[in-house]
This record gives sequence, structure tokens and C-alpha cells, in this order.
Amino acid sequence: MMRYEELIQNFSWEETRKHYEGNPDGEFNMAIEICDKWADDPKRIAIHWEDESGNEEVWTYKELKEKTNQMANALNAWGVKKGDRVAGLLGKDMELIITIIATMKVGGTYVPLFTAFGPDAIMHRTSDSGVSLLLTNKEQKSKLDELNTSFDTFLIDDLTKDGQTFWEFVDSFSNEYEVEKIHGDDPAIIQYTSGTTGLPKGAIVKHKGVYSLFPYFRYGLHVEEDDVFFGGADLGWAYGLVACTIGPLSLGAEVVLYHGPFNPEKVFQLLEKYQVTSFAYAPTAYRMMMATGIDRIKQYNLKVRKFSSAGEPLDGEVVKFFKEHFGREIYDHYGATETGMIVNNYNILDMEIKPGSMGLPIPGYTIELIDNQGIPVKKGETGQIALDTSDGKTAFGGYWENPKKLQEKMINNWFLTGDLAKQDEDGYFWFQGRADDVISSAGYRIGPTEVEATLNEHAAVLESAVVGKPDKAKGEIVKAFVLLNENYEPTEELEEELSLYVRNKLSKHQYPREIEFVEEFPKTQSGKTQRFLLKKREQEQLR
Repeated sequence: MMRYEELIQNFSWEETRKHYEGNPDGEFNMAIEICDKWADDPKRIAIHWEDESGNEEVWTYKELKEKTNQMANALNAWGVKKGDRVAGLLGKDMELIITIIATMKVGGTYVPLFTAFGPDAIMHRTSDSGVSLLLTNKEQKSKLDELNTSFDTFLIDDLTKDGQTFWEFVDSFSNEYEVEKIHGDDPAIIQYTSGTTGLPKGAIVKHKGVYSLFPYFRYGLHVEEDDVFFGGADLGWAYGLVACTIGPLSLGAEVVLYHGPFNPEKVFQLLEKYQVTSFAYAPTAYRMMMATGIDRIKQYNLKVRKFSSAGEPLDGEVVKFFKEHFGREIYDHYGATETGMIVNNYNILDMEIKPGSMGLPIPGYTIELIDNQGIPVKKGETGQIALDTSDGKTAFGGYWENPKKLQEKMINNWFLTGDLAKQDEDGYFWFQGRADDVISSAGYRIGPTEVEATLNEHAAVLESAVVGKPDKAKGEIVKAFVLLNENYEPTEELEEELSLYVRNKLSKHQYPREIEFVEEFPKTQSGKTQRFLLKKREQEQLR
């Protein structure tokens, strides 16, 4: 099997172009690349859809092309034209998938929304992007009933003004459509960031994003045409929409979409039922799957040969468990809304997996760890993960109507992710935390993630978050907030045991001098712990 060095040396953007119908530097419509180009084979399956009630649908690429053509005509009839923004506030509904692709076909821009958003979050995104049409259902629409909205609303579970259901309305249009001519640099998606600090910003994904992200789809996930791909992330977030849906479709694979809440038992059932070969989910899901117990897991006949994870650091115990019982480690991937997945463990390689490591930089791009002056740091030193944007290859098209915010994230040609990492002697990256999460204690710069990873290995700990607490003598001390597993009680003895555990396993300067047991953590809508709120609380208590 190929080595990483060969992967880097052999990669060619010119070769990558051959996988696409359009010209990334000219006419290029994402809808053609993820749908129409695969529709000539009437038997090629695009999507297996299922909901928690057991309803099932199988969609071929041909059917997907025809239905999205009808929806494109329907959008035009609704008044949606090239350049307009269309938002979707739904779960993994086929009506949503159809509308996303159709929006691209008419030359519009799709704005993803998460169903857990409240009215303020929805209104900020729809107002900031200037949405003209929102696709949703009655339950979600009720969040906006008391508000003045400037966009039209199309409900998938209600009748149109002419008394038609959603599908009756769509089916009343022709299944022939001439896809709008779009430039590869035009916006296909406006994906709003999680907003851990300040209001969320609309990160533009270009139409040529499927070309720009090919190295991740092909090498990180290692999507192949004969794959059955199942990704658990919600379509309201970049990883669920772009990595787990658009990516596999762009390479002609089959995608499993499950419309229902996460349940480890149900996941195993779906993996077996659809003979899934490639599976991607967040670390929390993998931990819950592991907790099901190997005896229960062994009852399933699984064909998965590629496991991927993203969203937060993956602890070593889970990786080891999957290696031992499934014969394959989970390959951890790192990225950001703006950059895509740029540091990865590559499923296309039989590479050494170092549990807890983000992996190695992606082919086709220049990724460095830099200091505050934009100078790469030495190996072993902590620096901010940065992407060189000078070649114009990236999928990121800046922030929607907010060039000032983009400039704040740039040093020369480097786009700053805001994440810190170290690089070991083999070139592997190790996540150290957010740039604004670094703890300065007695002259040491301490990344919280490493401390959290060690704490999480203790049997008593379900989850932890580490921040710097202001201290007169040291500047800051390491403080840990800990959520305990069932059957463990918060005691002074356990607090001392956990501090000693980290000190013995990690170092004498990184262990938490103070531990607070909590019932929950403040989190973003996408499930990321907001350390800055915990730190802010510590700072306010000293005033």
C-alpha cells in the first residue's frame, strides 16, 4: 500500500481535474458533479433513506437528477433565480436533499440551518445572508410565528395555496432542466460558523469546492465508487452536508441517510442492513457505541472497512477498542468550516495511527504551524494551524459580505484556523486547544486538550473541560471541570486522585491544581464545549 510520502509526491491538481465534468477555473456547477454526471447508469444507487418509523426509500442518481430538475423548475416558478439564497431548516429529509441540489441548479446559494436552532439563531443567519425562501416544516416554522420575516416559507408537511402536497407541487413540473451556467468561484453554500466567540459568520463554499476538497474525499475518507457511506453528522453543519453527503455523491458512491435520533443499537442495525463499508461519526458517538459492549456488537455482521471521526479530539481508548474488535482503527480527521479537513489520518493508507493525533497535512495544500508573526515554528513547539491560500485552490470564498472578518483571520497569505497544535518528530500534528484557550502558568504554555485527554482516560470521567484560572503567583493555574460517569460520586478523594492521575501520566506542570465536578458543560449548537464561558466565569468570580 502507498506510503504518505508517496501520496504527497504523486498528488496532482491536473489529474484531479479529470474527475470532474466542469472546469474549476471556469464553468463549474456543483449540482452536475454530485448528481447529473452519474445519472447515465439508471441502476446506480445514490441514496438509501430511512426514518425512525422504518419508512424506507431508495434513490438512484437518475431519479435524483429528474426530481431535482423538477424542483429547479419549481423554484423558478416560486421566483428563485440565479444569485438568490435558499435556506433549509429540516433534518435528513429527502425534500431537503432535492432542494439543495435544485438550488445549485438554478444558480442559487444554499444556506444550511440546524433544527436545534432557536428563533434568534435562525433569524441571524437568514437575515445576514438575505434568504428569499425557507424550506421547513410546521414544527420548525412555529419558532418564527411571532416574528416578522422577509422570506417566503415552503412547508414540506402542508399544502400549497393551490391545495397541493410538496411532492404533488414538485411533480407538476417538467423533469427537464438546463442547469444554470456558474463559475467555479461562485458561492454554492453559505455555512455559518459555530460562533464560539461573537456572532456566527457566513463562510462561503464555492461551487468548485468538490474539486478543492477532493484530496479529503479520496484520501482522508477514501471514498470509492463501490462504497456504501454512512455519516452521522447533521446536514445543518459543514461536515454532515459537505463531507458526509456532497463528498460521497461527487465520487458516485451510495449514501445512507437516517432521519432519526442517535442510538448506538440503531446505528449497528443500519451498518449491517445496508452493508456499510465506510462510516463517519463524532467521537461521542463512537464512545457510546463502545459502551454497548462487545458481546452485543458481535451479534451484527458488519462490513465496515473504513472508520472516520471528526469534530473533536478522539481519545485513545476508543481507537484501541475498534482496532481490537473490528480490526481497524478509527481514523481521526481535523478541519474547520472555512478550510475543510486539512490534517488527517488517511483511510487510503495503512498508516500508523497514533491515538490522540490529528494526523498529517493533506496533499495539495501547504499547512503550517505558525507564530503570531506568521513564521513557521520549530517541530515540538506549539503554533497556530494555518492554511496557505495563495494558490486560490481552496473551497473557501471568504465570509458573506464581511471582508473585514476575513482580514482578521489572515496573516499575509495564511488563513488562521484559531487552533493550536504541535508537530512530533514524525510530522504528526497534536491538537493543543484554541488559540484563546492556551493556559500560561509559571512560564509554561499549556494546551487544555492534552490534559482533557488524560483525564478522560480515567474510569470515573465521562467528559472534561480544562481552562486557565487566574492566579496571583503563577498567572494562571490549570483548572478542570469534570462530568462523572454513572456510579461515581464527587468527593475530595476523587478530586485528589484525578489530579495525581494527570500528574503521573502527563507532567508535573500540566496537572489540574483545582477540579470542579459539574452536571453539564456550556456547548455550541454543534456540540463543542465553550471553554471561554467557563474561563469567563472564573475571571468574574475574582472581581
